[in-house]
Parts: sequence; C-alpha cells; structure tokens
Amino acid sequence: MTDKKKMLDSVKFDGQGLVPAIVQDRATREVLMMAYMNRESLELTLDKGETYFYSRSRQEIWHKGATSGNLQSVQKLHLDCDCDTLLVEVTPSGPACHKGTYSCFDVEPQFEGFMHQLFELIERRKELRPEGSYTTYLFNSGLDKILKKVGEEATETIVASKNPESGELVSETADLIYHLMVLLVERGVSLEEVTRELKNRHASQSERS
Repeated sequence: MTDKKKMLDSVKFDGQGLVPAIVQDRATREVLMMAYMNRESLELTLDKGETYFYSRSRQEIWHKGATSGNLQSVQKLHLDCDCDTLLVEVTPSGPACHKGTYSCFDVEPQFEGFMHQLFELIERRKELRPEGSYTTYLFNSGLDKILKKVGEEATETIVASKNPESGELVSETADLIYHLMVLLVERGVSLEEVTRELKNRHASQSERS
C-alpha cells in the first residue's frame, strides 16, 4: 500500500477539502466510477485497504459496499502530476454502480480481465468454502474428482464440436475452461503462469517467422 503520510501530505485538496478519485479495476483496467475523497476518507482508505469516499450531497463519509456488500479492495493508489486527482486501483467484489452494473460508465470487463476476475473468484471459493457452492463441492471432493470433471468436459466439448450448431460447443467450452481453472487453483498454478507460457510461445513463433 502507498506510504500513508507521503500520500496525505502530497494531495492538493480543493477549496472544499476534496479531491476527485477515479476508481479502476486492476484486472480489466476499466474505469469503474468517480467519487470524491476528503482527507479523512482518504486516510480511512489507506488504513483499511478498502474505498471510502465523501458524499457532497449528504456531507458525510461513506464506505463503498458497506450496505450492498460490493466492497472494493484497494491494490494501489496513484496521484497525478498536478497532485489534485487520485487513481485508485481496486479488486471489486461486485458491481461498482448503485444501479447494479459493473461500471458507472456502461462498460463491461474485456475477456482477459473477466478471466482474471473468474480465477480470483475460484481462489476465494477455495479459501472460504461457502456452503451450497458447486466450486466448494469440487474442492472438498479433491483432485481426483476435479480431474474426472475436466476429462468429462473435454469429451463433451469434442462431441459438441461435431454438431453443426455452435451453441452447444460454446456452452461446453465454457464448462471446460471453468473446470480447468478449478484444477489450476487446486494445484496452485496461477493464471499469470499460463498466460506467460502462451506469450513466450507466441514470441518464439514470431521470431522464427
């Protein structure tokens, strides 16, 4: 986390004691929302590791997600070159907008970012093991069960690819990718490692072409 004292001393708050804070999804790089912080809410954000803002209409500090459960875990804070705007990188646990959408700016996470979100959700399922979750059931059943499901989904994907309509193939491919992610989490392999391997292979192929 950013050095607290250095950040607080560097921010140029406006005449109302506020600074705009742009919130960005760390995985997708999409802008989620813009709100304001005063010194106290910024200090809370730095201390608690979650976003706190100042409501100009209610004239009070509010903790993002305190009521809805859609908390934002702060990963990094950046101050712009004029020291009068904050960029807050977060890992969201739900929609950013009060209307229930991913972002207040009507954007959806791109494929790579969504894959990271899904992977992080599976990691949390393994850690917390919430009751009634299918992912929890897989982790509780162990590696052999997970491997069996990966094999089943791979076979079903192959069978679906023989059908003229693509809908079943799309569905089975999604099932296969999900179960592969569960397997990676179970074995402690990160999505970044797989991505790095694919990028290295692509770079090698490009050099030879």
